[in-house]
Amino acid sequence: MNRTIATIVAAASLAQVVAVAANAADPVAVYQESDDADGVKIGMLTCDVGGGVGYVLGSAKNLDCTFSSTSGKQDHYSGVMRKMGVDIGFTTQGRLAWAVFAPTAGYHRGSLAGLYQGATAEATVFAGLGANILVGGTSGSIQLQTVSVTGQLGLNLAATGTSITLSPS
Repeated sequence: MNRTIATIVAAASLAQVVAVAANAADPVAVYQESDDADGVKIGMLTCDVGGGVGYVLGSAKNLDCTFSSTSGKQDHYSGVMRKMGVDIGFTTQGRLAWAVFAPTAGYHRGSLAGLYQGATAEATVFAGLGANILVGGTSGSIQLQTVSVTGQLGLNLAATGTSITLSPS
């Protein structure tokens, strides 16, 4: 039941992302500054996603990520994205982008390390888009915006439970 709800939410998020992306050339530009309840936007995390094959019940892909703070500093992370659910097809490359929020301004090296879990919906025919609803991290002190945008190349359809593990590199 929870997986079905997560898949429906992911699909609804994907539809919203596609509608917004149709009006914007750069998916990263979709993000807006947060309100007081969400904390302070301290930067953007972008990840290059390694290509791979979906094996119907799941996949695992390597991540190479860069955090760019609003003050201009950069920090690098490596990680793995694991998907369990319907993941059919292949991708050659992908890019993932999140806005990063903290309770207050400031960032310490390695603060984004941790486990993030949620759901993913993707559709790709040559070029495609996806949405990831993921929450988690180390002690909840810094959070990735709960909906990210994925751009990728290949032929793929996915509606999965997803986890991402990030480590400083």
